Amino acid sequence: MANKLKLTRDQLASFLKDAEQIKQFEQLFALADSIAPDVVNEINIAAGIADSKSVQALGQIALLAQELQVCCSIADIKGTQALDQIALLSQETAISIASAENKANQAITLLSKLSDAVEGLQMMPPRVPPHRTRFGSFQDTTIQIAALPNTAYPITYNTTDISNGVFLRSPSISEIEVDTEGIYNLQFSLQLDKTSGGAANFWVWPRVNGIDVPSSASQVQIQGNNAEIFSAANYFFDLKPGDYIQIMWAVSDVSVQLQYFPAAAPVPAIPSIIVTVSNNIRSYPS
Repeated sequence: MANKLKLTRDQLASFLKDAEQIKQFEQLFALADSIAPDVVNEINIAAGIADSKSVQALGQIALLAQELQVCCSIADIKGTQALDQIALLSQETAISIASAENKANQAITLLSKLSDAVEGLQMMPPRVPPHRTRFGSFQDTTIQIAALPNTAYPITYNTTDISNGVFLRSPSISEIEVDTEGIYNLQFSLQLDKTSGGAANFWVWPRVNGIDVPSSASQVQIQGNNAEIFSAANYFFDLKPGDYIQIMWAVSDVSVQLQYFPAAAPVPAIPSIIVTVSNNIRSYPS
């Protein structure tokens, strides 16, 4: 007997939590479908028995007719017995059919309840897949100096503080790659310094997959010798697996540099660059 609910395993998986629930529903469907054939078989068996016994009774009546010529009184008695037997058979058949009908009604009721349950589950909102968290934090403990003014250079990193799905591409030390699609938040802080007098400009901006991000640059002007300045910014990027980010910089005077300061009590070391990347905005499920 075909599955009356006409639901495939893929359709059940769209609203059931796991394989165990799918298996339980399939077992319920199999149980419901198996009841109807049993009911039909019971009715057929009961009808077959009644028909066989009726044939036997008619045979007995025929035999009585033959014996009637010998003894009318005996024939009357046996005829009455045959009629009583036919009445009994009719009663037994009615009971069997009633039992079969009762089981059929039970099967129909069970199928109706299963249909209602499945319909209710289909109306429920879909289960939201778990969010696959990805993050990375990187820094550099060296002084980075531009070789030429007005020339773009990628900021590099020599330390990975923490990494889960966001990492430095090998062998590059400037490209930060992601392994999962999502909306990523990039934040960085820079320690700038100038080693000579006068004023100079510093520019910083992101690149994604080797292409400058439009309208993303920032400019800082530094005045005088030992004019340390702290600069920070953050961005959001829609990234795919394998995409990578670089932070680019340029200066109008090579005396402007990314400065590193070692620890000096009570202050810990000051990296020239600290950058964090994470998909902390829920966007694409894993």
